[in-house]
Amino acid sequence: MPQWHGDLHKRKKTGGKKHMFRGKRAFEMGSDPAQTIVGEKRVSIKRGRGGNPKFAALAVNSVNVTDPSTGKSQKTEIRSVVKNPANVDYQRRGVITKGAVVETPLGQAIVTSRPGQHGVVNAVLLQGRQE
Repeated sequence: MPQWHGDLHKRKKTGGKKHMFRGKRAFEMGSDPAQTIVGEKRVSIKRGRGGNPKFAALAVNSVNVTDPSTGKSQKTEIRSVVKNPANVDYQRRGVITKGAVVETPLGQAIVTSRPGQHGVVNAVLLQGRQE
């Protein structure tokens, strides 16, 4: 079910109510979350603003990991989702969002991209601190 992202339901800075002077518009409509999981790669193509394509990753099994100490990046597999601060339920189900910590052969890495918006998973290796 699409979500409405208009601001007519909010209050003014003064605290007064905003009254609906028009109906909802298509450009204020959002979309359902992709809820990317670990699995064989599946990407959905959605129409974005201006007709531009937007790639939503539904399932991924690889991640581009950057090592901040060396500055090198390499593609590696995702073993599991260790932690997801966005939602406790996402952590239990293994959903990957921005800020999620994933387990890789190189170590734990924190996701810096938005898989449901970008279609790829980029991450930075966690140095020393294990969360």
